[in-house]
Amino acid sequence: MTFESLGLEPRLLAGVDALGYTTPSPIQAEAIPHVLAGRDVVGVAQTGTGKTAAFVLPTLQRTPKHKGVRALIVTPTRELALQIGEVIKGASVQTRHKSAVVFGGVGIQPQIQKMRRGVDILVACPGRLLDLVNRRAVDLSSVEILVLDEADRMLDMGFWPDVHRIINLCPEPRQNLLFSATMDPAVIKIVDSILDNPVRVEVTPPTQPVDRIAQSLYPVAREQKTDLLLGLLAEGEHTRTLVFTRTKHRADRLAKQLSRAGVNSSAIHGGRSQSQRQTALEGFKRGRHDVLIATDVASRGIDVNDISHVVNYDMPNTPEDYVHRIGRTARAGASGTAISFVDETEHDTLRDIERILGLPIVCEDLDGFDYHPARIVPDPERTVTNPQRGGRGGQGGNGTGGSGRNGKGHRGSRRGGKGRAGSAGGSSSGNGNGDGSSRSGAGRSSSPASASSQSANGGSQGASRSTGGSSEGSQGAAAKRTGGTRFERIKREGGNLGGGSKGGNGSTTSAADASRHVRRRRPMTGSSN
Repeated sequence: MTFESLGLEPRLLAGVDALGYTTPSPIQAEAIPHVLAGRDVVGVAQTGTGKTAAFVLPTLQRTPKHKGVRALIVTPTRELALQIGEVIKGASVQTRHKSAVVFGGVGIQPQIQKMRRGVDILVACPGRLLDLVNRRAVDLSSVEILVLDEADRMLDMGFWPDVHRIINLCPEPRQNLLFSATMDPAVIKIVDSILDNPVRVEVTPPTQPVDRIAQSLYPVAREQKTDLLLGLLAEGEHTRTLVFTRTKHRADRLAKQLSRAGVNSSAIHGGRSQSQRQTALEGFKRGRHDVLIATDVASRGIDVNDISHVVNYDMPNTPEDYVHRIGRTARAGASGTAISFVDETEHDTLRDIERILGLPIVCEDLDGFDYHPARIVPDPERTVTNPQRGGRGGQGGNGTGGSGRNGKGHRGSRRGGKGRAGSAGGSSSGNGNGDGSSRSGAGRSSSPASASSQSANGGSQGASRSTGGSSEGSQGAAAKRTGGTRFERIKREGGNLGGGSKGGNGSTTSAADASRHVRRRRPMTGSSN
C-alpha cells in the first residue's frame, strides 16, 4: 500500500516525502480514507505508530486556505502541540497552508500577532486558546474540522471543562476527530453527543506495548533507586536513556544527583518554563544530554528517535501511563528496552500493570549490586489474573461467620440462626440461644483454605476449617494464594522469605534460593535499528 493509494493529492505526497514517510503505518492506512471521506473518526493506536500524520495529512487536504481558522487541533501539552506543528509544517511544503501553534508559558503577544496575519490550521492547548478567544484574537466561528488529540489525557489533567467550552464555540455541522494511544470509555461517553456516526479505528490493543520492547523489572528498596540507576548506566553502552519519575521535584533532584555523579542529564516537566523545556528536549535530541528525566505530563510529547532505554524510576499511576512511557522507545520499527524499578510501596501498581499486560514482567538483578535487605521480590510463580472475591461470612447468634478466601461473607441473621458461608471457602458458626448481632462479621482466614469464626454476642466461640486449613500444611500450601500475588521479603542473612512459606517438611526458602528466580541483568546495550 502507498500513500497515493489512500487518496492523497500530489501536493501532499510531496509533503509526505519531505517528512521521510515511505509506507503508510496501519493507523494511517485505516484512518486517512475515512477522514478524507468526511467521516467522524475515533482513532486508537500506540505511541510511535504515526497517529499525528494520520489526522494531519487528510486534514490538510480538506482544509481550504486563507479563509480563517478552518481546522482546530486541541492537545494537552506544549510538547505535543509543537510536535503536531512540525508535522504540519513539513507536510504543507507545497500546499502552503498557514498554521500556528499556541500554548501557555510564553508571551501571548507574538501569538496574537501571528493570528492577525491569518491562520488556516490552529494547534492549541486549551488554556491559552481560551485566553486568545477572550481577547478576541481567535475566531472559531469558521471551524470545519475539530481534532481532539490525546483526549483522555486532557480529561485526566482536568482540562475537560475548557475543552467543553471550546467544543461549544465551534459551529455545527463539522467533522470531529479523536485520536489517542488509549481511549477511556469515560471520554467516549462525554463526547458521544458531538460525534456523528463515528468510525472507530483501533489498530492495536490500547494497553499493550509493542512487542519490540524488551521489558524487565528490578526490585529495589526506595532509597537505593538512584544508586541502581547509576550502576545500570555505568554498565554497557547506552545511547539515549529516558527516565520517568512521578513528580517534578523528584525529577529535578534526580537530575542533580546524576550530574554530580558525572552523568550528563537534564529534566523536563510542567514546572519548568517553556524555554527550559525546549532547551532540555533539544539537548537530548542532539546528544548533548545522555539522560532525560521526565514526568508523565510531558511523556506524550517527547518525540525523539533512537531512544534505546526507558527507565521507570517510579512506577506510573496507571497501566495506561506505563504503556505511554515505554512507548518512547522502539519507534519506527526499532527495538528498545524498558526497565522498571519497583520498591516496597509499588507492588499494587505492578500487579495492575501485569494484569493489563496479561503476563508477569521478568525480574532481573544487577550483578555486584548490594541490595538492601528491605527490598521485596515478586513471587516468581505469581499469576496475573483478577482474583475471585469470596462472599461475606454470616454472623449467627453466638458466632461470627468466617470470611471467604479473598473477600467477606454475607450478613448473618439477626436472630440466632446459622450464618451463610463465604462463597470461596469461608465457614460460619452459631446455633444461637440468644439474639444475634445485626452487624456482619469478617473473620480472617489463617490460610487460603481455612476460615475462622469469632463469637459476637453469645459469649461462645466456635471455629470451623475446611480441608487443608493449616497455615503450615503439607507441600507448603500456605505459600500460595489462588488468584492473588504474594511478595517475598528478602532477608540477606539467610532468613526465611516472609509470608508463611514454611512447608510441611519444615524446610525454608532462603534469600539465596529466591535469587535463583531473579535473572541476572542484561547489559544496557543500545537498541538495534
